[in-house]
Amino acid sequence: MSAPTVESVTAALAGVIDPEIRRPITELGMVRSVEVAPTPEGAAVTVGVDLTTAGCPMRDTITREVTATVQGLEGVTSVAVDLGVMTAEQRSELRSMLRGGAAEPVIPFAQPDSLTRVYAVASGKGGVGKSSVTANLAVAMAQQGLKVGVVDADVYGFSIPKMLGVTQSPTKVDDMILPPVAHGVKVISIGMFVPAGQPVVWRGPMLHRALQQFLADVFWGDLDVLLLDLPPGTGDIAISVAQMLPTSELLVVTTPQPAAAEVAERAGSIALQTRQQLVGVVENMSWLENPDGTRIEVFGSGGGQAVADNLSRATGAPVRLLGQVPLDLELRAAGDAGTPVTLAAPDSPGAVVLREIAATLAHRSRGLAGRSLGLTPVTR
Repeated sequence: MSAPTVESVTAALAGVIDPEIRRPITELGMVRSVEVAPTPEGAAVTVGVDLTTAGCPMRDTITREVTATVQGLEGVTSVAVDLGVMTAEQRSELRSMLRGGAAEPVIPFAQPDSLTRVYAVASGKGGVGKSSVTANLAVAMAQQGLKVGVVDADVYGFSIPKMLGVTQSPTKVDDMILPPVAHGVKVISIGMFVPAGQPVVWRGPMLHRALQQFLADVFWGDLDVLLLDLPPGTGDIAISVAQMLPTSELLVVTTPQPAAAEVAERAGSIALQTRQQLVGVVENMSWLENPDGTRIEVFGSGGGQAVADNLSRATGAPVRLLGQVPLDLELRAAGDAGTPVTLAAPDSPGAVVLREIAATLAHRSRGLAGRSLGLTPVTR
């Protein structure tokens, strides 16, 4: 049996993807060495891997993936993974490479050449299911093959980590944060940085800085869609999002209840002052379907369409009602279990509507406003 070469082992390792950065470990400079020692049956291979930090939460995953990949090569009799830690110089080179050579962190989604579509999910009041809608839309888009990220910007009432089943902490590479990945979605939340049960008692400037760090210091990579779960109302975070991400679009979540719809209109009307585009309205908890097919409109009816109509008149541009999500026990249970219903029970009534909304948002073409066209003016 022919023994593998150092080159063939290295080539195979290019197929091992870092779970957090989502790039090959060979491209990230994590493969320190490859040693191939001949044996009577083939070869024993030792792979030196440098982790980004000593406490890397993905060390076991990387070790397992490297072992399985090399073990699959012809002639390999045993595999050993020698773990190390990157030097300060290596981490500096990694940060520079990931940031495209930029010395200081910038918000990539605010750059003129960014192709990432940013949706800020807003509501007028709490309890309308805004976070549940955000989590399910993110997972549904990831299932469609998109690269998706979620910023849990609801600093006081963060719930996205629970709904997406995120239990690990982000990894820090000096001043760069690598977000955890759940169900194919990159996630960051203040809930990952505070002890369980401890409230976040911050005022405007600290909220602004936290959001800035989530957008600039976190390595998001090349995203197709970024979703921001905003706090209810029109406070500091909503204003900061408009300032930092001027091309972001508002998605308003409401319930059918007229009182909730009136408050939701205020959240949507902030677009008039921030000059953001309103992408549409999602009506949640629209009805409860009985076993015989009849519906009980627990919270009334018509709220979502009323919000869409009133915002259309206020902004002078069409604002669509993107969908009506029924009350669904599976949707609630799946969120509590950390696996959104669009993944756990994709054929349930709530999941079907949410997947349709996700498909609509995922396939919208982005306009040219604020983007560089790569044109150079000439004079005669």
